[in-house]
Amino acid sequence: MKFLVLFGGNSFEHEISIVSAITLKDKIKKHELVFVYVDDERDFYLIEKENMKSKYFSTREYKKAIKLEITKGGFKYLKGLLKKCYYVNFDIAINLIHGKDGEDGKIPSLLEFFNIKAITPNVEASVISYNKVLTKAYAKEVGVDVIDYEVINSPKTSFSFPVIVKPARLGSSIGVSVAKNQDELNYAFDVAREFDDLIIVEPFIEGIEEYNLAGFLADEFVFSNVEKVEKKEYLDFEKKYMDFSRKNIMLSNINKSIEKKLKKAFKTIYGTTFKNALIRCDFFVKEDRVYLNEINPIPGSMANYLFDDFDLVLEKLSSSLKEERKIKVDFNYINKIQMAKGK
Repeated sequence: MKFLVLFGGNSFEHEISIVSAITLKDKIKKHELVFVYVDDERDFYLIEKENMKSKYFSTREYKKAIKLEITKGGFKYLKGLLKKCYYVNFDIAINLIHGKDGEDGKIPSLLEFFNIKAITPNVEASVISYNKVLTKAYAKEVGVDVIDYEVINSPKTSFSFPVIVKPARLGSSIGVSVAKNQDELNYAFDVAREFDDLIIVEPFIEGIEEYNLAGFLADEFVFSNVEKVEKKEYLDFEKKYMDFSRKNIMLSNINKSIEKKLKKAFKTIYGTTFKNALIRCDFFVKEDRVYLNEINPIPGSMANYLFDDFDLVLEKLSSSLKEERKIKVDFNYINKIQMAKGK
C-alpha cells in the first residue's frame, strides 16, 4: 500500500509535524510512503524520501522541490516545456499536520471536499478536539468525566493555587504553565495570550496519575498498549518535546479495573465522531476515577510507539475507512415548483 503523508502547516506545531513525518519514515517498513510538505504559506511540495531531514526544511531547500496543486482525488503538478500534467500516485493520505490547519479542520475539509481517501479526523472531530473548552463540553455530554475548569479573560481564578493555565486552541503543551501564586498566574496568563485569546484554568491536582491510550474503530476497537506517564509535575513544552531522557512506562501488568475504565472512556469519546482517525486520549486517574484530559486527533508520529506492529495498524485502519455519504442531486424540488407554476 502507498501512503501520502501530509505534514507541516501554518501552525505553532509546524516543526513537531516535521519531526513526526521523519519518525514515520523510519518506522513504517512494509508500505511505501510519499511525502507532501505544506509550508507556512500553505503551498504544497512533493518531497523526495532522501530529503526528509530537518535541515532541508529549516534552510528552505524544499523550495526547489516540485510544487503541487490539490485536485479531485489527489495532487497534481506540471512538468516540462509543454507543462504536461502529472498526478501523484498513492492509495491513502495520512493527515500528519499537528495543531492549526491539520487539527482545526482545514486540511480534513480539503481532503473531504476533493474526495481524497484519508486517515484523518473529520471536520466535526477536529473542531471538538482542537478547542479544549469544546472537548470538555463534548466529554461531559457523552458521560466522560473531566477536570473542572474556568475560561478567564484576565489573570484571576476562583481555584486555589497551584493551577494550570492553558491556551484553549493548541494541540500540545505549547503555552501551558503551572502557576503556584498570583505573580506566576500573571506571567502564565501573558504567556498563554501569546498563542490564543481563549484561555482556560484548571486546578493542579497533586498525586494524579496520567495514562495515554491510542486506538481506532475498525470492525472492532483496536487499542494500543497503555502508557503511564512518569513525571514530577505537569509537562510543559520543554519537558514534553525536549527532554529526551524522560521515560514513559508501557504497562503490561496494568490494574485490569483501570484498563477497563480507560478503554470504556476511550470508546465513548471515539464513538462515530472520530471515524477514520487514529487518536490518542490522555486520561487522568485519581482514586480509580478516570478523567479525560485531552483528545489528540493527530497524535505525535501517530502514536506508533504505543503499538507493537504499526504496519499492521495502518492496514487495519485503511481497510476500515468510511467514505463520505454522497448525495444525489435530482432537482425534484425545482421541477415540482416549475410544474406548479405551469412552466
